[in-house]
This record gives sequence, structure tokens and C-alpha cells, in this order.
Amino acid sequence: MIPYAIHVVDLPLNIIFREVKTREIAIFEGPKGWSEFSPFLEYGVKESSIWLKAALEGACDEAPKKIREDIEINATIPRTSINEVKNILDKFPGCKTVKIKIDNFRQDQDLLVEVLSIVPQAKIRLDINGKWSLTQAISNLIDYEKDFGANIDYIEQPCRDIDDLLELRKKTKLKIAVDESIRKHINNDFSKFKEIADVAVIKWAPTGGIKSALEIIDKINLPVVVSSALDSSIGISYGLALAQSVPNLYGPCGLGTASFFKSDITTNPFTVFEGKLKNRKIEPDLLDQFKAKPERQLWWQNRIAQIYREGLI
Repeated sequence: MIPYAIHVVDLPLNIIFREVKTREIAIFEGPKGWSEFSPFLEYGVKESSIWLKAALEGACDEAPKKIREDIEINATIPRTSINEVKNILDKFPGCKTVKIKIDNFRQDQDLLVEVLSIVPQAKIRLDINGKWSLTQAISNLIDYEKDFGANIDYIEQPCRDIDDLLELRKKTKLKIAVDESIRKHINNDFSKFKEIADVAVIKWAPTGGIKSALEIIDKINLPVVVSSALDSSIGISYGLALAQSVPNLYGPCGLGTASFFKSDITTNPFTVFEGKLKNRKIEPDLLDQFKAKPERQLWWQNRIAQIYREGLI
């Protein structure tokens, strides 16, 4: 069992993200500092065990050697109304790259128009989360390329199926990034990913920690964008440490999502300044203020115990 006290917090969000208004996170301190275990509530034991491996590594191991300091950040627009776009972009001052979660061209093209009216020279990343079939992807990307091609940086996970991605890459000039194809299948053979994508999106916790992420990055051999999974500032610090150590960083990283917390785990959270974040140690001085209800504390303790019991880390 983890030889540290586990603190479960329930942090309020200032937007609805992944259809939730609060974020439950387990926090604990190890010999190398504070760490975070925060797989989403619907994740099963096997997938959650990878996140726990990352959390334990963060608490117990030294950070890797840095090859850069400040990390450029992309703004992130979740599925939202046009009226909320400016308020969200204001949380990412200085960011010139904007990631937008979309469903399809007909429904969401106005989001791109609104973003470009506020940040005219923005490079836009479209995140589909693997929801399109190959036919849908071809149709949508023809329209996006025709109307916004010069502004689009890449399309993130347009299809979930590897064969569809391979075929889609032959049909569009837009760059393709993969996320779920990596973090949902971290034991796969990544040697042929250069055939299906141009960019790899890597997240600290879902890949099992920084060491595991760097091993996967080496196998994939693609330019990398480091992203987050709605982490608190503690989790973001590990994402930043990964981005600081990645040899083939592609560009701005998706590590500004602490901006979506109405209140973070600390009174000194990460905030974007001039489009960048500077990494530092985070002290969670708001543990008591946002302590989760007793039944939720027990739920998380049982979740962690089950992972240990089933020997999945």
C-alpha cells in the first residue's frame, strides 16, 4: 500500500469540462515531493493503474534533466458556446496557438471564426477525440481545409482506427496528431506511427510517468506536444517537467488547463504569462479547504487499494 497519507480534494471548475463541474483528485506526498493521482471517475482499474504508476514515480523519483526552461502554451477551448470564447481565451494571455474541441464542420465552424476574430494570427488545433469515421473525417477536413487551411496547425485524433488514420493521411494536406491512439494503447508497437501521423500528443499521467513517456516518445519518433488531463497545478508541474526534457518538442503544449479551476489545490497556481509557463514546485496549501466528503475519501482509498490488490502496477 502507498506509505503516505492520501488527501482527496474536490476542486471547482469555472467551466464545464468533460461534462463535469468539479474535479476529484487524490494528492499525496512522497520523498521527492507532492504528487497527484487523478484518473477520471469512469476509468477502470487497469487504465487507472497506469496513472497510479505515474503518481508514485512523481512522488519518489528525481525529475529528468531539463533541456529547456519556459514552456510555450496553447489555449484550450472546450466544447462551448461562441459567447464564452473570449472569456476562455482571456485565461491564456499571449497564447497564439489555440486548441478547439469540435464535433463537425457545420456545427463548429463559427468557433474558429470567433477565435480568429480575437486572435487573428492564431494557429488552430482541432481536437476530435477519435469520434469521426473515415467518411466523416474526409468530408469535414475538406471543408475545414478550404475555409481555414492557412490557420490550422493540425487535426488531433480525427479517427480512432489506425487503418482509417493511414487512409485519411492520403486524403488531406493537413497535419494529423495522435493522442488516444497512444495513451489508450501504451503497450502497442509504435514503430509505424510515422506512417499515420505527423505529431504525437503525450500526457504525463496516462502514459505511466515521465520515464515511460520518454520511452514511448523514443519509440514513436515523432515531434511531440505535451498535454494535460485537467490536472491540478501539481499534475501540471509534472507535465511541464516532461516538456522540459523532451528532445523533439513540436511547439506550444496543452498545459494551461489549470486555468479551468475556479480554485486550485494551491493559493499560487500556475497561470499563463505571455503565452508561457515556468515550472516550479507546488505546495498544496488548500487541502483542508477543498477536502472531499468522507464517502468520496473512502471511494478513492478503495480504488487505490484495488489496484494494489490486483497487482496492476
